[in-house]
Amino acid sequence: MTAYDPPLPGLAEDAAGAAARALLARLSVLRDGVAALVARRAAGDPTAEDPLRGLYVSDEAARLLLDRWRPDQDAKGSPAPGAPAPGTVAAGTHPDGAPGDRLARLASRAGLTGLDTALLLIALAPDVDRGVEPLYGYLNDDVSRRRATAGLALELCGVPASQAAARARLHASAPLRSWGLLEVEEPERPFLTRSLRVPDRVAGHLLGDDTPDAALLGLLHPLPPPLPQHPEATEFTRLLAARLGAGPATAYLREPREGDGLAVLAAALPAAGLDALCCRATEERVPELLREARLTGRPVVVPGLPEQPGPLVRALTAAPDVTVLLTDRRPYDPEWSPADVLVLDAPGRRAGGTAAWRAALGADADGFDLAAAVAPYRLGGDRVRRAARAARALAEFEGGPVDAGHVRRAARRQSASGLEQHARRIRPAVDWGDLVLPEGPLSQLRELALRARHRDRVLGEWRLNAGGGRGRGVLGLFAGESGTGKTLSAEVVAADLGLDLYVVQLSSVVDKYVGETEKNLERIFTEADRTDAVLLFDEADAVFGKRSEVKDAHDRYANMESAYLLQRLESFEGIALLTTNLRANIDEAFTRRLDLVVDFPFPDAGQRLALWRHGLSHVPHEEGTDPSQLAREFELAGGSIRSAVVTAAYLAAGRGTPVTGEDLLEGARREYRKAGRLVPGEGGW
Repeated sequence: MTAYDPPLPGLAEDAAGAAARALLARLSVLRDGVAALVARRAAGDPTAEDPLRGLYVSDEAARLLLDRWRPDQDAKGSPAPGAPAPGTVAAGTHPDGAPGDRLARLASRAGLTGLDTALLLIALAPDVDRGVEPLYGYLNDDVSRRRATAGLALELCGVPASQAAARARLHASAPLRSWGLLEVEEPERPFLTRSLRVPDRVAGHLLGDDTPDAALLGLLHPLPPPLPQHPEATEFTRLLAARLGAGPATAYLREPREGDGLAVLAAALPAAGLDALCCRATEERVPELLREARLTGRPVVVPGLPEQPGPLVRALTAAPDVTVLLTDRRPYDPEWSPADVLVLDAPGRRAGGTAAWRAALGADADGFDLAAAVAPYRLGGDRVRRAARAARALAEFEGGPVDAGHVRRAARRQSASGLEQHARRIRPAVDWGDLVLPEGPLSQLRELALRARHRDRVLGEWRLNAGGGRGRGVLGLFAGESGTGKTLSAEVVAADLGLDLYVVQLSSVVDKYVGETEKNLERIFTEADRTDAVLLFDEADAVFGKRSEVKDAHDRYANMESAYLLQRLESFEGIALLTTNLRANIDEAFTRRLDLVVDFPFPDAGQRLALWRHGLSHVPHEEGTDPSQLAREFELAGGSIRSAVVTAAYLAAGRGTPVTGEDLLEGARREYRKAGRLVPGEGGW
């Protein structure tokens, strides 16, 4: 290396230098053995001086080879006279281990014998010292074959090529090959003439290079740094760290939501003093991944399994000497692997993990009520960090400090969802000021948002969950006539929590084929469990209706749908709201499972006046426009009043003037006509 050559990336110069020096010391012993064998071969070889030696075999050389052909052992099994002493190279290439000698450490971990180590070193030599190549070509009697062959390697070790135990060290099940340290190439050739090759990654490791295998590039990623945990997760992490520190283990962490298991491992592995190979593994890359784990002594972490996990799990768990940690949301299936796997339920994240958010935001969390801002979210550690970075970027873009709005917007974007396949997404743009309701329903709606924020504390920390596998979901029913504000209220609750609202499309749920409706609903509930969002079943009596007496097959399967929903609501972890115009149509069994039932009354004259004024608050209108008489004369719900104001606004916009009282009157009359009702003052007003 010249003075201006930069050091190679991934190499720590001191450690790499020590490893290289130790390996070169071993090769010097091998060089002496090769030199001795060359001298023995050259003595009495009439073709030793022939410049074309190895390119052809002359008659004289053929006769010489026939004269030398004899069994390697006598009848008693002793080496024939003149044979190299057994273990000549093997004994010299298994020293006690110089400082930085990675081959000695690797031999200890892999359980390699002295013969194994010698074979590995013989195969490695051409990759480390190019001067070995012509010597191997000479010894192979073929200048084009410059790698050690199986026969040459055994001969250099002083081991008879016919010895079954020695040949077995190159078997596919032996440590050298099962660990991926040595490859026996050219299977079409006779065994003794097959080339031995050490993979580049193994050669690099023995020379002190810790750069991962090129086959794993793009698959490996670092574990996220640990974030503060709640007490239940802390105890679980302590127990897991103790087990990981005790030796190789294979464990499967079932996670309530994607990322829960990885968050626990991010804390447990450092506590056990371990680094990890975190990899989105594929079955094809398992050999390279296991070899990397063995070379570096690191556990393998696979967050999230493929749709058909059996082949991957079997391949990973076939290595009992490697710690393999798998995470997924599905329950573990013993059919995936015959190995004994420690199956654990990873503790889930809790909404409002203020400590984790504060650690990620640092000083940026001091300018607002962080606990209130993050209360509804159950993001994993990595997503909390990403949301914190996104919140800072939003604040920088807007030229101000980080506030609750930035944190909520950033957190909402980290909660990726597949719900859009089955539901219509609404990003709330309303607040409590947009609701005109009596105090009773309004206080119940605020309580619903309060339950969503503090459910983990009440149901988890205070252990008020009823048990029986019940989830920590929040369920509410909004009942009232059309237009009384049910959907708007759901949007306001979602906005208060800083969450998106997903309105379930019944057309994507209900299916005429038996069992398909339940499957569609299960997809929705499963996705809602893993997403920070509010789920709205509009016109819920279509799927949550009363069960009926079974008179035919249709009744039977309809009741099965209701039974499924009753069971699924018990284990639901998200926030779901149901709306109905006819509360009496909802099965009482569903009602019992609801946290709150909010009745939306038809607005009285005072509320109607407030609704008219709220509708006009953003609309240019003539000074002195008073909707009081409209509120008294026209009994309209809030939705109809909004439609009347919209009609009036269009009439005014068409003229290019502000909204007048006549415009509002015309809007109200149209709403009456749409409903088929007699219009007050049809003859004049």
